[in-house]
Amino acid sequence: MDAAWVAGRPGRPHPPDRAGPRRNRDADWNAWPVADYLAENYRRLHPCDVGVIRHHATVYRTLTPGSLPRTLELGAGPNLYPLMLAGAAACRVDALEPSAASVRYLRHQLAEGPDDSWRPFYTLCRSLDPALPERLTDALRPVRVVRGTAEDLTDGTYALASMNFVAESVTEDFTEFTALCDAFVRAVRPGGRLVASFMERMPSYRIGTGPVWPACPIDAAALRAVFAPRTTGLRIERLAKDLTLPEYGDTGVLLLTALRRDTPAPRDGP
Repeated sequence: MDAAWVAGRPGRPHPPDRAGPRRNRDADWNAWPVADYLAENYRRLHPCDVGVIRHHATVYRTLTPGSLPRTLELGAGPNLYPLMLAGAAACRVDALEPSAASVRYLRHQLAEGPDDSWRPFYTLCRSLDPALPERLTDALRPVRVVRGTAEDLTDGTYALASMNFVAESVTEDFTEFTALCDAFVRAVRPGGRLVASFMERMPSYRIGTGPVWPACPIDAAALRAVFAPRTTGLRIERLAKDLTLPEYGDTGVLLLTALRRDTPAPRDGP
C-alpha cells in the first residue's frame, strides 16, 4: 500500500470530477485545509463529538491508568480529542499523520498549548473518565507526533489503536478502504483493542471552497464485512446525523469497538 492519508470529518459533499474511483494518492494531503476544517468541525463541541467521546470513554475508563505501554492514533489529523482520551491509560501515544499541514498544527498545539476551543472537549472527556489528569496539557504529554503513513506500521506494535473519520474519508475505492482498515487492525498485537469512528455513507466532499477530497460511502454492513474476519467482540453502534454541522452528505456516524483476532488476519487490497 502506497497511500498517504489524514484523518478528517469531511466537509461539503461534491460529486467526483472524473470517471472511476479516486484513490488516496490522487489527493494532495499536504495541502489539507486545517484552519477551514477546524472552523467547520471543531471550534465548538457538536452533538456527534459528544457521542464519539462518550463511546470511546467507555473503553478507556475500564483500563488501569498507565496500563497501555504504547497506543496509536491512526491518521490523527488536527483532531485533539482522541488524543486526550488516551491520556490516562497510555504511557505513549503515537499520533501517526502524513499531512505536513496537520503535523505542523499538532506539534504547535503540543509545544505551545492547545487552543482554548479544545477545553470544553477535555471537560467532557474528564467528566467521563476521572482518571484523566486535571490539566489538558498533562493529558497530552504522552503524545508523540509521528509523520508517516499506514505502510510505516509494524505488525503488532500497539496495545490499542484508535482511528477517527479516516479510512472512509481518503479514498473512493472500497478495496483501498479495506486495506487501510486491515492496516489499522494489524497495528495492534493479537487481542489488542480497537476503537474507531466512521462517517456513514459519506460522499466525496469539499471543505470550504477548496478541492474535492475522495471518500468511500460505507455503512454498518460494510464495516462488518471488513472487520468481522479480522476481529472478535466486534460491536458497531450508530449516531444520528448531526444537524448542527454543515450538510456533508453523510447519514450519521458509526462507532466501532473490537479486539484483534489471535489468528493472522486475511490480507486484502492492493
